[in-house]
Amino acid sequence: MQTEPQQKSELKKACVNCGAELLYAPGTTELKCEYCSYTQTIAPSEGGFEELELQPYLDALGSQSHSEVITMLQCKNCGANQHIEENYKSLHCVYCSSPLVIEDAHKEEWILPGAVLPFQINQSKAHQIFQKWVSGLWWAPNKLKKASLDPQNTKGLYAPYWTFDAQLFANYTGQRGDYYYVTVPYTTTVNGKTVTRTRQEQRTRWTPASGNISGFVDDTLIKASKQKSGVIPQKVAHWNLKELKPFDSSYLAGFVTEKYTIPLQEGHLESNKEARKIAERWACRDIGGDTQRITSLNMKLTNETFKHILLPVYISAYRYNSKRYNFFVNGQTGAISGQRPYSFWKIFFFVLFILLILGVIIYFANQ
Repeated sequence: MQTEPQQKSELKKACVNCGAELLYAPGTTELKCEYCSYTQTIAPSEGGFEELELQPYLDALGSQSHSEVITMLQCKNCGANQHIEENYKSLHCVYCSSPLVIEDAHKEEWILPGAVLPFQINQSKAHQIFQKWVSGLWWAPNKLKKASLDPQNTKGLYAPYWTFDAQLFANYTGQRGDYYYVTVPYTTTVNGKTVTRTRQEQRTRWTPASGNISGFVDDTLIKASKQKSGVIPQKVAHWNLKELKPFDSSYLAGFVTEKYTIPLQEGHLESNKEARKIAERWACRDIGGDTQRITSLNMKLTNETFKHILLPVYISAYRYNSKRYNFFVNGQTGAISGQRPYSFWKIFFFVLFILLILGVIIYFANQ
């Protein structure tokens, strides 16, 4: 019986010794052959990664030299767009394990990644982290614990994000609040008698404030994909962007790469919201005092640039009682998070056991 081919990567690089596929070895700058152990160094980029000027891309939607046409499959269940290889007849979505059929493939233009954060832990280590986490879950179904034994359920994915840089300038008006304390009398009852005592209560003295702030907003991170469910949780979505490498497709070998589904324009709007939050924090710091109020803030962003970057995450998808659960491991830090199912019967029998113990205690207490 012919077995279904295993999902590997969106680009294949052949070993010069045996012809097998070279895969990126997490935590290194090498490609490695799983069969003959041949290694090939990924040549470092001499120019570093490039920040692209934002406005031309907003106008042309990526139809310039930094874009290309690639083959994509969209998951009809969760909406994730994934790179595929032409020789695969069928494969499964990393997020929800739904079948992806090669006949549904279509061509799309995308803005090339400007940088990639290579995986720092391999699949085996990520699976160990997942196993340890599952083993510590109370009331987890036995099926989940059995599923965690199979490392094939843990898959590596490069998730797409936008980063935005800009020079920020803003003027603001508001109020500075300084705390002070006053002595306030109050009555209370002591030994059946009403007595008067005093206590210190905090008050705030408000004074008008206004001023200008400016600074550089660096690497505002905005997610560039969305699904019906299976969203990477905040606990996992923290990477050290100082470790970004100039984009080289060699880092993708052996992993699935997701295409962005949130367009550049929408990502830019989200980055503006984040920039405004930053401006408000800067204004509060500029006002000083113990607390602050911002009544108006006029913000301007100039010299805006952006990057399309790929960040590493391992995903395990699990279905229990017709509901899908996703578990995520950060491919750089090893942080883990996710939803988890509960076993009704384990909880039921535990409650029954507790009631039985209480019943025995009450019985003997009444004797």
